[in-house]
Amino acid sequence: MSKTAGFFNEYLPNKIEKNPDLAASVNAVFQFDVEGAGSWYVDLKGNDVVAEGTHDAPDCVLTTAQSHWEDILDNPGSAVGKVMTGKLKISNLGLATKLQKLLA
Repeated sequence: MSKTAGFFNEYLPNKIEKNPDLAASVNAVFQFDVEGAGSWYVDLKGNDVVAEGTHDAPDCVLTTAQSHWEDILDNPGSAVGKVMTGKLKISNLGLATKLQKLLA
């Protein structure tokens, strides 16, 4: 299993389950389109769902290549540089800042 799949299929669902207040504090739906790995969405609007596929109405969409995403998983602080160089595209920067709570 790739690091990306492990993050969405194991790490993130476990983190949300163990920290229900975390999901409530984020209160948004994120769509992750990771080229070379797939698409996942994270619904933290009371549903607390991490699922493969696309969401009909995400609040924030993140698009990047698998290699860049896995760099971010290893070093969350690298996301800023990836945004500035166009390697990570984010539809709502304000909401994306809440992702630090999930990645940390």
